[in-house]
Amino acid sequence: MPCRNRLTAAERLRGEIRIKNLFLSGKSFIVYPYRVVYDMGDAANPLLPSAILVSVSKKRFKQAVRRNRLRRCIKEAFRLNKSLLNDSLQAVGKTVDMAILYLDREELPYATLEKSMKELLQKLSGKILSEDSKDMK
Repeated sequence: MPCRNRLTAAERLRGEIRIKNLFLSGKSFIVYPYRVVYDMGDAANPLLPSAILVSVSKKRFKQAVRRNRLRRCIKEAFRLNKSLLNDSLQAVGKTVDMAILYLDREELPYATLEKSMKELLQKLSGKILSEDSKDMK
């Protein structure tokens, strides 16, 4: 079994069709400084329950160095806390594709980014469990 604390290439959302479907049919919510667009599916591969895409606006952060740093910090916050989401996904037998969009105009400290990421993952986990209970009825 692969290490739980890695963010592998398979866990990164890729492919034009898959990304287009996410933004066309996905649901979204905001946990500041993030906006999350997510789309659930049935578990094709139970070892990889979530796939993410991270985006930082070029309009707000002109320098690629700052955009890349923010992307790395967001991915790291997700990597360290993804078990909050993956455990509930595996319990209900679902997968989720999600895009995490950074909204703030300034670069926030890593501690703030990680705290917001934990809130985001707990909120998404709650939505997944509530949607699953609706499907069971």
